[in-house]
Amino acid sequence: MSTDNTALRGKALYQEHIRSLVETQESLGKIVAIDIESGDYEIDSDLLVASRRLRIRHASARIWAERIGYNAVYAVGGTRTRTTIP
Repeated sequence: MSTDNTALRGKALYQEHIRSLVETQESLGKIVAIDIESGDYEIDSDLLVASRRLRIRHASARIWAERIGYNAVYAVGGTRTRTTIP
């Protein structure tokens, strides 16, 4: 599967199934790591921690990440923009 396909599937899973479950005041700004094959996910403030926990359950997980409530996981030379209003 191509990187473009991974991004499309990951974004679609987040928008259509996961976003409404995870966008809470408590999780705002945290990372959600999503296995694009199973749709399973983990949330943590650290991407590596969330990804490792997800791989414990799905060893061959194809992982896509989103920062809850923002338009980017990380911003290099720019800023992240809030996509939700609490």
